[in-house]
Amino acid sequence: MSFSKWIGAAIGWSFGGPIGAILGLALGSVVDGMSNGNGNTVYGDYTQQRPQTQPGDFEVSLLILASIVIKADGKQDQRELDFVRMQFVQMYGKERANHAFRLFKEINKQQNISTRQVCLQIRQMMQHASRLQLIHFLFGIAKADGMVTEDEVQQIYTIAGYLGISHNDYESIKAMFYKSADSAYKILEVDKNASNDAIKKAYRNMVKKYHPDKLTHLGKEHQQGAEEKFRQVQEAYEQLQKERGF
Repeated sequence: MSFSKWIGAAIGWSFGGPIGAILGLALGSVVDGMSNGNGNTVYGDYTQQRPQTQPGDFEVSLLILASIVIKADGKQDQRELDFVRMQFVQMYGKERANHAFRLFKEINKQQNISTRQVCLQIRQMMQHASRLQLIHFLFGIAKADGMVTEDEVQQIYTIAGYLGISHNDYESIKAMFYKSADSAYKILEVDKNASNDAIKKAYRNMVKKYHPDKLTHLGKEHQQGAEEKFRQVQEAYEQLQKERGF
């Protein structure tokens, strides 16, 4: 598949709004033919209906947010760039990953990307489960070089807020990457003093929230990431079962 065919396949709402403008700069004539003539792609009123997010919409959103996080500490570590490429090879295969990384490098050159505008478009258009998956991926990038900076963590926190991700959901996903004595509680979004019944209820809620079936519309490649979150929830619950003896 050619690069132009790849970028045009399975992409819907991301050709509009601020994300469409970023794509326009990155792709030039590929997106120019889809613009409305004033340098911006058509950006309608998305508040009335949330359309189904296509795999390409998720992919482009991920690339832009990854670029923002990687540049958060003022430098780009090759290990972080390699992590992005590796993740795309695992998810999409070598050919599609090469196309994605080519676009990523062009996006990465842009200096004036508005985190808020990009995130608000994603929040309006993308389902909650898919937005949680974005945050999960971004934490993986931040940890890829073995040293997480406060700038990177703060940037992901800012992105999560703009995406409409609650503080508890943010801390839950963060705890999957940065282990501490109370990580299992944070993953399940409960206090350390919670009763056993409360933990059981929290576990059932988290299973529903992170179930891989919620990402079937994004394809098998993104269900794998959802399965990783799901596994972490199960492991956290099993750990507390063992510690508390219930």
